[in-house]
Amino acid sequence: MILKGSQRAGAKQLSQHLLNERDNDHVTVLDVRGFVAEELGAAFAEAHAISKATKCKQFLFSLSLNPPKDGQASEQDFLDAVDRAEKALGLEGQPRAIVMHEKEGRRHAHAVWSRIDAETMTARNLPFYKERLNGLSKELFLAHEWRLPDGLRVQGGKNPLNFTLAEWQQAKRQAIDPREIKDVFRDAWERSDSVTALGNALAERGYFLAQGDRRGFVAIDVQGEVYALSRWIGVKTKDVNDRLGSPSALPSVQEVKKSVQSLVTQQLLTFITDVKAKHAKDAAPLLAEKSALVAAQKAERARLAEGQAKRWQVENQERSDRLRSGLRGLLDTITGRAKAVREANALEAFRCAQRDQRQRDTLVLAQIDDRQGLQKRFDALKKKQVQDRRLLARDVTQFLRAAARRSETGADRAQEATRPRDGGRNRGSRFEL
Repeated sequence: MILKGSQRAGAKQLSQHLLNERDNDHVTVLDVRGFVAEELGAAFAEAHAISKATKCKQFLFSLSLNPPKDGQASEQDFLDAVDRAEKALGLEGQPRAIVMHEKEGRRHAHAVWSRIDAETMTARNLPFYKERLNGLSKELFLAHEWRLPDGLRVQGGKNPLNFTLAEWQQAKRQAIDPREIKDVFRDAWERSDSVTALGNALAERGYFLAQGDRRGFVAIDVQGEVYALSRWIGVKTKDVNDRLGSPSALPSVQEVKKSVQSLVTQQLLTFITDVKAKHAKDAAPLLAEKSALVAAQKAERARLAEGQAKRWQVENQERSDRLRSGLRGLLDTITGRAKAVREANALEAFRCAQRDQRQRDTLVLAQIDDRQGLQKRFDALKKKQVQDRRLLARDVTQFLRAAARRSETGADRAQEATRPRDGGRNRGSRFEL
């Protein structure tokens, strides 16, 4: 079932919508539980009234349950699905109502819970409810053996050789349910009428047809796993042969594995190029910001230096003017006044130099602080890029090791096939009399 949920208010509007018989052929209130009121509108009004004692605005959680177009679900199926959703969302024990709608020959259901816990007078928190509902929806499709919609397949049912790096790594983190693999094979089988059509349908999902060691049809995924076609489709070998003919025209398992290995190798090389390009792209804005910041800081320092130089000239002229010339200067020298002026000027020049230094330090420290803020973003980006490279290196290493193991296993099997049954102890004895 497709499960779609949302937190909401609007108790009156919701009850009117759920009881709307104008747009539905049939409306059935299947269950009202945990409310004092037994009528739907009054029950939702009750939930609204209780929510007034809290700060919660979206005091209801509404869930729609829709079977696929070609699938039918019983009332008990809907009740079981609602119970499972209730447990997955953490709404166990909360007041709820279930309403069934029928129109255009199809049936779906709506379940509504009050989020307000009457004992604690707080709203039940529903973290990650969309992800939880998606997981439950997929489980319900597989349990009823309904064909999975693309949105619920791993990466939408794409061929892993067409993944982006992010999709590849996400797929590696997901454990593929065997029932989903069987769904892929059944879907490809149902829409194929020849070996070519079946091969194309499976290749879309990352599986490649081959001739098995026992002359049967098999499929191989990008990890090198082998799947017996009849077993995973769920039909007899004779039915497969009747539709597809002989598998003799198909490449062997080893040939397909080698081909897929080459494709995956190229895909990993593409990932390496993509990572480098992405890292350069991610760093470009910071590098541009760094360049602009450095240029602005240099200009600011140049303005300060120019201002200080002009001020130094003015102040130096003022100190020079304090030393009188001519007869007055001679008199100042004799009386010792000139010496005192020169000493005072020297002290003042020293203090002005210290002042200028403090100004430069203040500016530089402020600029360093700005630069450190930018550097933290560089460091964070660098850390993320190092992690990206490590993950990619791990993927490449794992693939190469797996390929080496497969090669060694193939060589061992070939050697075992040519080895005499007696272990070689009587090698050549057949030619001796």
